[in-house]
Amino acid sequence: MKTFANLGGRALFNTGVASAVLGLALAATPAMAQDADDAAGEGELIVVTGSRIARPDLESSSPLAVVGAQEFKLSGSVNVESVINTLPQVVPGTTSFSNNPGGGVATLDLRALGTNRNLVLVNGRRWMFFDTSQVVDLNTIPQFLIENVDIVTGGASAVYGSDAIAGVVNFRLKQVKGIEVGAQYSITGKGDGQRFDTNIAIGAETDDGRGKVTAYANYTKRKPIFQNARSFSAFALGDGATSLVPLGSATIPEGRLTIAGTTTVAGVALPRGVGAFATPGVGGIFGAPGAAARPYNPAADSYNYAPANYLQVPQERWLVGAYGEYEISKAVTAYTEISFVNNRVDNELAATPLTGAFQIAIAPLAGRISASDIALLNQIDANEAAINAARIANNQAPLFGTSTTPDGIVTGNINKRLLEVGSRAALDERNAYRALVGVKGQISKDWSYDAYYFYSRTRNGQVQEGNVSRSLFQAGLLDGSVNPFGLGSITQAAADSFSIITQNTDVSTLQVASAAISGTPFNLGWGGEDVGVAFGAEYRSVGSAFIPDTALSSGDVIGFNGSDPTSGRYSVKEVFGEIRIPVLADKPFFHKFDVNAAARYSDYSLGAVGGTFTWTAGAEWSPVKDIKFRGQYQRAVRAPNVGELFGGQAQGFPAATDPCSLASAATNATVRALCVATGVPAAAVGTGLALQPNAQIEGLFGGNPNLQEEVSDSYTFGAVVRPSFIPGLNITVDYFNIKVDNVVTTAGGGVNNILDLCYNVIQNASSPICGLINRNSQGVIESPFVVTAGNANLASLKATGIDFQVDYSRKIGFAVFGDEQKVSVSLLATRNLKNDTLTVVGVPSSLVECAGRFGQNCGDPIAKWKMAGRLTAQDGPLTTSISWNHLSSVKDDTGGFIVDNIKAYNTFDLTLGVDVTDNVNITAGVNNIFNKKPPILGDNQEQANTYPGTYDVLGRDFFVSANLRF
Repeated sequence: MKTFANLGGRALFNTGVASAVLGLALAATPAMAQDADDAAGEGELIVVTGSRIARPDLESSSPLAVVGAQEFKLSGSVNVESVINTLPQVVPGTTSFSNNPGGGVATLDLRALGTNRNLVLVNGRRWMFFDTSQVVDLNTIPQFLIENVDIVTGGASAVYGSDAIAGVVNFRLKQVKGIEVGAQYSITGKGDGQRFDTNIAIGAETDDGRGKVTAYANYTKRKPIFQNARSFSAFALGDGATSLVPLGSATIPEGRLTIAGTTTVAGVALPRGVGAFATPGVGGIFGAPGAAARPYNPAADSYNYAPANYLQVPQERWLVGAYGEYEISKAVTAYTEISFVNNRVDNELAATPLTGAFQIAIAPLAGRISASDIALLNQIDANEAAINAARIANNQAPLFGTSTTPDGIVTGNINKRLLEVGSRAALDERNAYRALVGVKGQISKDWSYDAYYFYSRTRNGQVQEGNVSRSLFQAGLLDGSVNPFGLGSITQAAADSFSIITQNTDVSTLQVASAAISGTPFNLGWGGEDVGVAFGAEYRSVGSAFIPDTALSSGDVIGFNGSDPTSGRYSVKEVFGEIRIPVLADKPFFHKFDVNAAARYSDYSLGAVGGTFTWTAGAEWSPVKDIKFRGQYQRAVRAPNVGELFGGQAQGFPAATDPCSLASAATNATVRALCVATGVPAAAVGTGLALQPNAQIEGLFGGNPNLQEEVSDSYTFGAVVRPSFIPGLNITVDYFNIKVDNVVTTAGGGVNNILDLCYNVIQNASSPICGLINRNSQGVIESPFVVTAGNANLASLKATGIDFQVDYSRKIGFAVFGDEQKVSVSLLATRNLKNDTLTVVGVPSSLVECAGRFGQNCGDPIAKWKMAGRLTAQDGPLTTSISWNHLSSVKDDTGGFIVDNIKAYNTFDLTLGVDVTDNVNITAGVNNIFNKKPPILGDNQEQANTYPGTYDVLGRDFFVSANLRF
């Protein structure tokens, strides 16, 4: 039966607040799938994430995991990331514990395929992104308004467009009625890391239900925790000979000077370094004023930088917005969504480690360092002058200035931790807004439409303190205003003379215009429901720019890393269609049998991408009511993002060898044929300077506007079991297989490595690596024909596994505070079978296998088993809940470290909630009730001697919240 919700008649709002709120926003929250244990109302059609066709149940042919609002409430989380990262389908991206690297955002990594390979939706529509990578910052989503989170596995480009390679995560916001006010306070068992969150939402509805609106505001404050506040992270650890040992930085506050080595001139070895400064890689360390320098001892003298680094980064966030709708007529309902975010997050690192070769004037150091060290420096000055004289006599250029007599200046490598300048601090302040307007309604009894447009803009300003100008520091060494030798040797005036404040800026915009028509045009007459179809068109415009500080991008700054500017924009026009055919129903062995398909054609303004076609096909079969089998095959794409396409480009001239120029190339049949196939005239192979006239070969580094789209093929199949003889039990099991080709990655490791891979390893002219080499008509690599050493479509990814979801609830007669008690248990689990990266297609040795591993190649641990379970008992007004999070053991991806294996890791949380009245609820809880410590690692850590996004670094953590409804 085709049934649509009654849109009702006209009426005034029934509260005084309503008219004021409606003036702020008229928005629509489209109907979505309900919780797993809910069903659609009688005759009500809903839209399941992963489809645009309304249907009477929540089932899908793709695996669909649903996380309800209760999970956020019981976990005590005020940031979306905290709950999402516990889900088995997710590997942590950037989190509240990401200090180095950081960036002030929270990101989502579905199936460990990368944060840029999943699509984040809010209310079924795209959300705003934060930088040139086009990734959503989860901090911008109002957690307290989340009704459900739907996670769909596998590509969904046919339904939603680019980026949905690993899957789709859809955050659905609830419609508020009345006034809801909430506040929460959290603190660790150590008495630190306080978090405060408060929110208010106001919702109103007309008497006849034709208009409704929700407006909200939220404020969050999170205090920092430094690494020295926990025993496992108080000292920077590294791998010793047989155990983990304190191994900080060799760049120390006392300052270290190395002037070592000998120079051979006309067969004669002329010494340069002497005394404590002469040992290569060690040099002399300066102690108390007046004391002579002594050799540096790494075990005793290294600098412990851990106490100056954040373990939990501080945050201050404001969220305000509104959404609502108003039915003008049955054919037209206007809606809008408005949101604004101001998010401030700090990262803090130890003071700048100044390293490198500098010229040092000797005379100003008199009285600042010992007389014996002055004498050593004068001897070194004399040695440098002697080396210069010998080289000039041998018709060679001098190495140390131009003087052949001592000039009072020596050249040496300085290592100095600039505590006098202060810690390196980066404040990211991100302002983002999104405004959407749309209309929807009925065209006829069987057809409806929905059209909308939105514009979003994000601007981030990053202010950096603690950076140092290398050129100004060098000038101070020559004029005597800077003395880098000794603890606290640099005066405040000197520090002010070479320290600088820098600022980077990101600006990103997203525009989407979309229109769709859906309906149920006919019935096949075979016992099933009506055939459902949807089709439409969409336009998206993406733009982003990274504007670096001029000083940072010049290369003169020491401290934070500099980057080249990035700026670019592209657009895409799309048409799409979808069909769902209920083939059979209520037949023997065919209680229900549906098939579905969807397709989308996208025309990109990017010439290398051009037109793409994505599609999906699937089926659902229930032989009996209690069990359903489902399967889906999907082709998806991801267009390269602005950063990958238009990242700051630079030309370079590194030393490299063209294998085709070598004489051996002419006699090696395989190499010779390959050289000819890649553009070298047959007669030019092996001709040396004629083919490579210079020792350097030009390369192009950075973004690549000629990138093509990534392409994925994924399939899933599984079963849903709801046995009628065990009411309240739901079991789903799904296998997923996701393969991504043409993956964008940094090309080959440099110009020389690309040439070597092509001609000596892969030896296939059609390989992507060989395609990076461009030659002129004579076969020579010279401008404008260069080696592309920036981004390229070189790699492939594969993820396979099995998802399990079990939930069961029932009422029991025994109760203390009510007539009966409801007990529910749920379990989400994923068995990761494969998570592979082929870094360079065609090079089998570049395969990185990450299922069950972590480390320098794989990054965060990808456990073979990841589970999240919860047991909840509701007894009248009292709710008691225990949750369990499990990660199976993992091992290092390369081995050879002191700690190569991390044991299985389990944490448990306890929550109590009380409905004091029908309108007042108080919830309190303890997370990590057994105070489980994270695994401690050495050289193979991420930061803080562990992986803080994966393993709990706060320890036992308490929270209490109160929610009031009026």
